[in-house]
Amino acid sequence: MKIAMIVIRTLMGLLLLFASVSYFFNLTPPPTNMPQSAITYNEGLAIVKLMTLVKAVELICGLMFLIGRYVTLAVVLIFPIVINIVLFHGVVMPSGLGPGLFLLFGELFLAYYYRRNYAPLFAAK
Repeated sequence: MKIAMIVIRTLMGLLLLFASVSYFFNLTPPPTNMPQSAITYNEGLAIVKLMTLVKAVELICGLMFLIGRYVTLAVVLIFPIVINIVLFHGVVMPSGLGPGLFLLFGELFLAYYYRRNYAPLFAAK
């Protein structure tokens, strides 16, 4: 199970790192066949600079996954972004659903693997 955790953690780190670096350095062109709702959504994120914050969190969490330090924190930080990726691609652009589902299942696997680290969060005091 430890080997599976390392493989999944590394693949997730590489995917998040690639997505954030390609955003900051404009390495990949935007898709040309985006629906109008996706264009409107992305423009809204760009106006308030929220996409820059999202990509910065992806970069930091990707590095945490690759290095193997603070992985439990990275899982918590990236989870809302992964949910947004899955919902966006599930509802608006189903063509990009694959990487989002991989991130979701990887998140769930890592959360299960590190479940003992999350136990104090749910302890009533």
